[in-house]
Amino acid sequence: MQILSARGCPFEWAMGGALLIGILMITGFILLIIVNGFAAFFPKPVYKLELEDSRIFAGEPIRKELFRPSEDTLKGLDKTLKDAISLNDGFARRTLYRICNYDLYSIEHVWVEDYKIKRLSKPSGVYFIERAEWGPFIGFIRSLNIKNKTLPFDDNSINIFAEEHKRALERKKNIYHIQKKKIGSINHAIEKRRLFLKKIKLKHGGDSESYKDQHKKSLIHFENLKKKYDELKTQVDLIKKEDEQYRAVLSDINGRTKKIKLSDIVRYYPANDLTLLGKLSIYFSRWIEFLTDVPREANTEGGVMPAIFGTFVMTLLMVIFVAPFGVIASLYLREYAKQGRIVSAVRISVNNLAGVPSIVYGVFGLGFFAYVIGGGIDAFFFPERLPNPTFGTGGVLWASLTLALLTVPVVIVSTEEALSAVPNSLREGSLACGASKWQTIKYIILPKAMPGIMTGLILAMARGAGEVAPLMLVGVVKLAPDLPVDSIFPFIHLERSFMHLGFHIFDVGFQSRNSEAGKPMVFVTTLLLISLVSLMNAAAIYIRNRLKRKYHTGHF
Repeated sequence: MQILSARGCPFEWAMGGALLIGILMITGFILLIIVNGFAAFFPKPVYKLELEDSRIFAGEPIRKELFRPSEDTLKGLDKTLKDAISLNDGFARRTLYRICNYDLYSIEHVWVEDYKIKRLSKPSGVYFIERAEWGPFIGFIRSLNIKNKTLPFDDNSINIFAEEHKRALERKKNIYHIQKKKIGSINHAIEKRRLFLKKIKLKHGGDSESYKDQHKKSLIHFENLKKKYDELKTQVDLIKKEDEQYRAVLSDINGRTKKIKLSDIVRYYPANDLTLLGKLSIYFSRWIEFLTDVPREANTEGGVMPAIFGTFVMTLLMVIFVAPFGVIASLYLREYAKQGRIVSAVRISVNNLAGVPSIVYGVFGLGFFAYVIGGGIDAFFFPERLPNPTFGTGGVLWASLTLALLTVPVVIVSTEEALSAVPNSLREGSLACGASKWQTIKYIILPKAMPGIMTGLILAMARGAGEVAPLMLVGVVKLAPDLPVDSIFPFIHLERSFMHLGFHIFDVGFQSRNSEAGKPMVFVTTLLLISLVSLMNAAAIYIRNRLKRKYHTGHF
């Protein structure tokens, strides 16, 4: 034993074992996310359950588990079931089914014990219908109502149903385009003119000639805009009136009917009659919707495009802000500052800042950036908008600056380490050749230290992209379908609130009315966030490696 201890083998085994445990934990976590994330959108079969108490359900099986029935439950079972449970060490099996139809049942998931099932089957003709509201519907399509004409849903009308559904989705898209783009631009023009008039009133007074003149022009301008608005509203009303005439009659497994507009059906398919090609088509269409559409149903369905864009833009702005501040501070501390107690105290403070809880940065960002700087910007540049804040509230700009403060200690420390790794002989040789201090830093030190600087930026990017707590105070919201970039001047709106993938995971997983309904979206969004961060890190690592190869063999 003393020989092994002297050679250090137990310590090597302990360190190797700890490393192996860490790798297994990370690998297991990643595999859990990948398996559940990629499987979330794959269509499942729908089972019909006839229970011993005459209740009938239809739903997708989600997961199974063993549980121990209570004594009162066991008393109500016959001897055969009791013996079966006893042989299984007192455990019985139950399955969680997603029965959907929330507007009919007021629940979406139900646990069903195996011993309560009288008959289990996979009926043909059952449809899984994804709706714009109230979540999915599981049941049958009974008929199609087209302008007071009723067509039974059968093999003869299934193609008609598909064509009318496509037209209904086009009508809905047209309504959205008119309301969002055309009517939205009119509302923006009205608001812009109103603020312009208010600005003149604040500057010259309500009794001034300039205000009265602009007020008259504004009335004419408002009248013209109102005419355009009324025309567009009439157009939208006509499309909506036509859309109301195309409906489908649905029924659940018990025969309860429900009427729904065709435009409110997002996707439908025969759950138990799909081929493999059909299942793959549904699977990839759900992925396309997830990556390109906006959320619906309290973020538990639909897409996360605003969250993807918000996460990417915020992380990119954070890197743009943190890189110059971190590198400049490191250059001063390493190359210019006289080493002593003050510099040592600054380094200790920087290291301590890395351990400050992120929520503290969020409070600071809200108070300093939003209320102080943003409030000052509003008072100086946008007085006509007050008391409604423009920059004096949370937004993507303040969120990026807050996370830049959060991650700047990481960049400073890693940059200093990279600068210290540059041999002093290179500095001395450059200065001996007549180069100035700045020329030496610019052409000799920084290129050599750039791979290490990029390492710091990668670490900062990885931490900043996954932070949620400070963002909850400085700009992130549950739903913000309007992106911070659009066609309205000045085109880039950094004052807007935004969505973030990390907060989306928190909201769906812990704030939704049904955690079971949001669980697949949690895994998929987590997989997407990890992929996005990995993609950005891979790009940064590629740049770092190119710089390393470029300057590794350089001669100075």
